[in-house]
Amino acid sequence: MILLTCLCATSITAAHAQDKAGVGKDPADWVETETGIPVTDLLTTQKCGACHTPDGKGNLSRISWTRTTPEGWSQTIKRMVKLNGLSITPDDARAIVKYLSTYHGLAPEEAKPVMYFAEHRAVDETIIPNNTMRQTCASCHAFAQPMSSRRSHREWALVENLHKAMYSTAQRIYETPIKDHANEEGEAEPDNVPKPVLQGQAALDWLSKNAPVNTAEWAAWRPRIRPPDLGGKWLVAGSMSGHGRFVGEMTITPKAPGSDEFMTTTTLRALDDNHTYTRTGVALVYAGYSWRGTSQGQGATQPGHPDDPTGMMREAMWFAPDQTAGQGRWYWGDYHEFGLDVTLARETKAPVLVMASPDALRTGTQEKELHLYGADLPTDLQPRDIDFGGGVSVRRIVSASPTEVVAVVDVARDAVAGMRDVSVRGAVLQKAVPVYSGIDYIKVSPETGLARLGGIKYGKGYQQFSAIGWSNGPDGKPDTSDDFPVHVVDADWSLAEMPTVTYDDDIRFVGKLDPATGFFTPNVEGPDPQRRFMRNNYGEVWVVANSKTEKDAQGKPLTARAYLVTTVPTYKRWDQPEVSK
Repeated sequence: MILLTCLCATSITAAHAQDKAGVGKDPADWVETETGIPVTDLLTTQKCGACHTPDGKGNLSRISWTRTTPEGWSQTIKRMVKLNGLSITPDDARAIVKYLSTYHGLAPEEAKPVMYFAEHRAVDETIIPNNTMRQTCASCHAFAQPMSSRRSHREWALVENLHKAMYSTAQRIYETPIKDHANEEGEAEPDNVPKPVLQGQAALDWLSKNAPVNTAEWAAWRPRIRPPDLGGKWLVAGSMSGHGRFVGEMTITPKAPGSDEFMTTTTLRALDDNHTYTRTGVALVYAGYSWRGTSQGQGATQPGHPDDPTGMMREAMWFAPDQTAGQGRWYWGDYHEFGLDVTLARETKAPVLVMASPDALRTGTQEKELHLYGADLPTDLQPRDIDFGGGVSVRRIVSASPTEVVAVVDVARDAVAGMRDVSVRGAVLQKAVPVYSGIDYIKVSPETGLARLGGIKYGKGYQQFSAIGWSNGPDGKPDTSDDFPVHVVDADWSLAEMPTVTYDDDIRFVGKLDPATGFFTPNVEGPDPQRRFMRNNYGEVWVVANSKTEKDAQGKPLTARAYLVTTVPTYKRWDQPEVSK
């Protein structure tokens, strides 16, 4: 992960900047015309004000025209230490990051779309708006990196300057035309042919418009910032590839009244095997909603196995502004490749639902036992008190406690397929369970996997695969917008060669795939004397899943495959673990 924020363009394209600075001047010479955010923290002013010039409005140069996440401010301070000689203690750095992340940070609505970056998820990004932004920003790091910041037009241009100074490819990328207007015959272009727009120019314009320092979201959030009031009990629902689903409870205790630091005790129960996990931890909450923490479990359930969920985890979560719900990821591993996806709901003495099990209902099913998990659920329920929508009827209530309701349901053969909400006397769990008529096809998740060689000097980067059964949805056609995932299916797993060169033999060297679980363990790093040309054990292969239970119209097992890249270790790491401590 590259430490610095996405580069942009040197050229001045906005009219106000042209008027103030003049075409061709360096952004450092531009006059800042946008409204800044005054720095009100004495420590930040003392530590940063020596270099960042104050003005009469309480602004500090550059800082007052930038907003970003805790990770963004942390890496900024690291850069000041490494490149500009800043001397600062860890405690002071921590305090400044807390202040800036809260009062010069992102609004919750701005942070939520890029939380996957702080959660260290490996995802195919869907927020990249066009190919120009892919080339200028996302060709080197996640597009979530620049979108985790908000800056003035001048600040985006200065970030571009920084990239050009530090990375040799930056200037070439930014000065590449979006469309090459050069005459292939070498003749002079007519005077009326417009000069090509450079990628850097277009990127600067886009970021200045779509990620400005002053936004409606920030204007609405800034007066609402308050200390996080998260103390109490929270219901937890989680899932982890290869381990199934979990339910439990987290108790959050502030270290002091009004503190933004918390202690946690969490109990989780795995629905697959009913094993109970206990965890204790600590956390910081930035800006009243942005949780960063660590927690430690007790007693390994799979000693020596890298995805054992009882060890140390880091936690990144986003809490709703009203502080009644949260969501995020608790992750671990040398490459943060293992993680528990969680949602939290605050216990308020009112009924609340967090999970339904089993995870799907098939049409035509009779007398299916279904469990509903929550808190403060009514114990005097009647079948009419539980509603799954048309076509699903509750036959009887088996048991009802404040935390779990067990009901027997019937599903009509003509019930409409799709995700169903469930309601229990006003407590609603949206998209609680899918109703489906059959598994039409399967997909391997993730569709693009990444593993890293290791085990000698560097840690391995593992990859867990799952086979997910999908329904064609109400239209009966595959790969349309109404398709929906149903549940994980049992599969037999294998690797297949993905030919890219005539002597391809990647399948022999990249690593091993567990045929029963879909867990991939990469090979060791370093040149391999058994391989042609002494190549490393990197390579590209297909991961193939053959369903054990689901078949197609011809009676053959449903099959799917995913693309797996096994590459070299990450030799230099960029991370901000201190924001969780």
